[in-house]
Amino acid sequence: MLSIEVNSLSKKFGKFLAVDNVSFNVNKGEVFGFLGANGAGKSTTIRMLCGILEPTSGDAKVGGFSVMNEPDKVKQKIGYMSQKFSLYNDLTVEENINFYGGVYGLFGEKLNERKKWVLKISDLKGKENLITASLPGGIKQRLALGTAVIHNPAIVFLDEPTSGVDPIARRQFWELINDISDRGTTVLVTTHYLEEAEFCNNIILINAGKLIAHGTPATLKKDYLKNKIIEIECDDPVSAMNILSKEPFVDDTSIFGNNIHLSVNEIYNSKTQISDSIKTNNKINIKRIDPIVPTLEDVFIHLLEKGK
Repeated sequence: MLSIEVNSLSKKFGKFLAVDNVSFNVNKGEVFGFLGANGAGKSTTIRMLCGILEPTSGDAKVGGFSVMNEPDKVKQKIGYMSQKFSLYNDLTVEENINFYGGVYGLFGEKLNERKKWVLKISDLKGKENLITASLPGGIKQRLALGTAVIHNPAIVFLDEPTSGVDPIARRQFWELINDISDRGTTVLVTTHYLEEAEFCNNIILINAGKLIAHGTPATLKKDYLKNKIIEIECDDPVSAMNILSKEPFVDDTSIFGNNIHLSVNEIYNSKTQISDSIKTNNKINIKRIDPIVPTLEDVFIHLLEKGK
């Protein structure tokens, strides 16, 4: 059963085409990742699906309602957490919860019941009177998610929810996302952290407003990366990458942290080819050359290079 059906959705701002003829479906109860670099068109798509922004062309059904013709009905079906956490920093924790509960039509015992749940997931029980601005980023993030789903929506949109939050808080937040999904809520989440996509059931990759790939994390790696990926640790990765990019056995090169990832083709046969190439620059000390399991970032970089 589908929660979201997107059909040829586009959005122009003047002459700028921010979202270009996008189509995809999201199944009920799944965690669906919408990935791409900043400025790729993720947030614009989310705002159209939430009924906030009118499409230039195309349409989508969210919870069975058209975003083009029935945006108010769409809004009644969803929860939405924006990049800025959607909280009022000058209000207390409890005031924020009460406000959003009221916005979504919760009062009395029902509001009190859901308030207890929000306080529990955000680890704020007994701290209801704290000013929201004083909360650590990870706690504030969980409070924002709690207020976005306080009304138990069928579908929740999370737009770059982990931006600016430390890795431990990000992982804890994803555990919470998966818990909400397990309870039957459909979650569509945008992110530019490609490692987070491993937590999703299905993923689409977007670049410059166009969808460039769609599938499960495992399927994307299998279908789009036919070559081996080699990771190299050395003293001067930028210089080493420039050297290796000219070799016929290398298809793609990229920097991953302090290391290099190489996508090597059928001409590649051993680490010696790599070490001999790098040693043309005697100042570069090689510490490690290892084959690795490819990441979604490898997939994304490969697709971007292929599309040039």
